[in-house]
Amino acid sequence: MLEIGTLVDGKYKILNKVGQGGMSVVYLAMNEKANKQWAVKEVRKDGVLDFESVKQGLVAETDILKKLSHPNLPSIVDVIDTVDSFIIIMDYIQGNSLNKALEEYGAQPQENVIEWAKQLCDVLGYLHSRVPPIIYRDMKPANIMLKPDGNVTLIDFGTAREFKEKNLADTTCLGTVGYAAPEQFGGMGQTDARTDIYCLGATLYHLVTGMNPCEPPYEIKPIREINPALSSGLERIILKCTQRDPNDRYQSAAELMYALEHYEEIDDIYKKKQKKKLIGFLVSCMMTLVFAATSVWGYVSAEGKKSENYDNILKSAEKAENYYDAILTDPTRTEAYLQLNEFLTSDYILTKEEGKELLQIQAGLSQVNGAGFTENIDVLEKLKSENHNGYYDVCFITGWNFLSYYDTEMDRDRYSNAAKWFKEVKDVDSENGSIAAIFYDIFECTDKINQLHGGKVIQTQDLNAQRTKLWSMVQELKTKSNDYADDFKIQTWIEIDKLVNNNISDFLEVASKNDLVSLLNQIRSDISKVRGSNPEIVKLIEQLKISTADTITRIETAK
Repeated sequence: MLEIGTLVDGKYKILNKVGQGGMSVVYLAMNEKANKQWAVKEVRKDGVLDFESVKQGLVAETDILKKLSHPNLPSIVDVIDTVDSFIIIMDYIQGNSLNKALEEYGAQPQENVIEWAKQLCDVLGYLHSRVPPIIYRDMKPANIMLKPDGNVTLIDFGTAREFKEKNLADTTCLGTVGYAAPEQFGGMGQTDARTDIYCLGATLYHLVTGMNPCEPPYEIKPIREINPALSSGLERIILKCTQRDPNDRYQSAAELMYALEHYEEIDDIYKKKQKKKLIGFLVSCMMTLVFAATSVWGYVSAEGKKSENYDNILKSAEKAENYYDAILTDPTRTEAYLQLNEFLTSDYILTKEEGKELLQIQAGLSQVNGAGFTENIDVLEKLKSENHNGYYDVCFITGWNFLSYYDTEMDRDRYSNAAKWFKEVKDVDSENGSIAAIFYDIFECTDKINQLHGGKVIQTQDLNAQRTKLWSMVQELKTKSNDYADDFKIQTWIEIDKLVNNNISDFLEVASKNDLVSLLNQIRSDISKVRGSNPEIVKLIEQLKISTADTITRIETAK
């Protein structure tokens, strides 16, 4: 076990132990340079019988989480593989599990449970819309963290898997008995999105009744048999979620979300009240009712299909226009924006034509309105007004892709396009905000240096001020890169090498050759610690080794 005060990987200081499972211990750690707390999950070799098998499972878990970005999911920032242990650095989630809330207070208030269920539906919808879909398979109160702000975070992806369409019987008792769907026990078909629907239904049953489905009588009964005050609408939802046959359950998280948002409308008491009102209304104004009912039905049907249509469009997307359609369907969700970025940079190159596809989002997307006229929709403004965090995530990822992958010989083109997006994030109080601010300032600084060089009279004092500022930012960029995942580090180091290579003569006016060479040698030393598994990342590492060596040679031979 790690001792309190231990410094992991030279930067994560262990503060205290916050949890322990059968195979791992979780600590709270502080990165003092970044002034941020992290969770450190350690699995020691001497504490596990089949360490390599467990390690493979952890690698699979971290590989899944690294691909994800959702406000109700934790992020993986580092993986440290040592001789004695396997360590994962991830977001520290403040709060306690819902399991602890059940232990301390018993059944939870119905309104709270429904609100948590909506957030978990949103997470499942996000996971199921990945390509390929990710099936979580272990929803239960112990894996749901309740934060101080009342929101929840889904943790522990140890049993999650990527859906394989032809894998007809994929499961061998993975999940937790009581919460797990029947198909999770082998030989009963493969797990899919409907498996997670079952697990969520069993979890809601436990939360709202306090009855643990893992304990006798090992069944999920109608919740009003336990507490008659509960909603019959919620009872129907939970019973439908937990049907033995997957075809009898809700078929998607979007469908379940819709039911949760309208649970009162399927409640018996609500129906009786509505029936009385309906009779009176029919007597007084039959024709008005007909028109109103038609209008309401059309509206409700459209709203109910909106989320499902969004997911279906993404599942079948094959070109940029498909992602545009999804964005126009619901501009306030981030999945389509992020998947468009992933689609366009999957080969680690963003061509000029692909760059235009991304810039089209900034200009607005065209849509034919109800009158048959084409109108321009400012989708980013809609996203920003209703989903601030999602807007900042989209801007940062898009700016980063322009910076890292834009296929142009002019570095200024890369930076100017990236700066358009980083400008939106640079003032946000977050890690992405601080990185965006550095790159935005680098763009402005290099631009001013070029302008000063192009002037008729060289203003040495102003030029040296910009040179000093640029050199300072390059050093800060190297320091901050140490806190991020390997693929981010590699891309950042590539940018640092390019900046030094392109500005050697300017840097030598405010720094020594030893300073420049030392910075690049730090990068070369850090490269050796990166274990790249992706062929493209391995290729970038090799190219970086060569380019830094060439830059060092240029520095040493500079006059």
